[in-house]
Amino acid sequence: MGKFIDVTANDQHEFKAYLATKPGNDRTIVVVQEAFGVNTHIQRVCDRFAENGINAIAPQVFDRVSRDLVLPYTPEGVAKYQEIRKVLRKEDVVRDVVAAADATGDSSVGIVGYCFGGTVAWWAVTESSRFAAASCWYGGGIAEERESRPNAPVQMHFGSNDSHIPLTSVDGIRAAQPAAEIFVYDGAEHGFGCDERPSFHSESNALALRRTIDFFRKNVARQGD
Repeated sequence: MGKFIDVTANDQHEFKAYLATKPGNDRTIVVVQEAFGVNTHIQRVCDRFAENGINAIAPQVFDRVSRDLVLPYTPEGVAKYQEIRKVLRKEDVVRDVVAAADATGDSSVGIVGYCFGGTVAWWAVTESSRFAAASCWYGGGIAEERESRPNAPVQMHFGSNDSHIPLTSVDGIRAAQPAAEIFVYDGAEHGFGCDERPSFHSESNALALRRTIDFFRKNVARQGD
């Protein structure tokens, strides 16, 4: 369904993004990758949103460090991601997700992110005013920045058995962000929304996806409105 397009940020950095659209769709979101790149999983996520009436674009935010990088779901892949994070600047990631939103041509755009992308979605809604809503799936860096002020409605999804994000951290986020919708999924681990990882939890993923779609339908304006 989707295809890769070229996008240029406001500092003239050029990068690729996966764009999934469907005739008749009336809303648009940016999808932010996990720690492993815009891989087949993220592409399917975009396609799934498009099938549900929401056009989706996933920027390759690692292109600033290593172009077209896709990492394996292995300790080696995680180690490479950690190397990238040492040099990938927050402000540049926000710049690129904003550029992806602008590339769609729509004034009202939501953002959803998974794992690393869950944190990026939080950055995007607190560091910019470009997004109409943000859905953050198991973003490990949110707790550290839980006092930041979001500029749009926020929804968050966490697993009760996430070894990377303890429930004490979720409680801290909830206390700091009482206006946010925060859901915890019983029995779900980190990465429960990725069907390429052993931690995939189909029931939790399906419920979180329905909640995310409903959230965007409520908070992202339809094209032409």
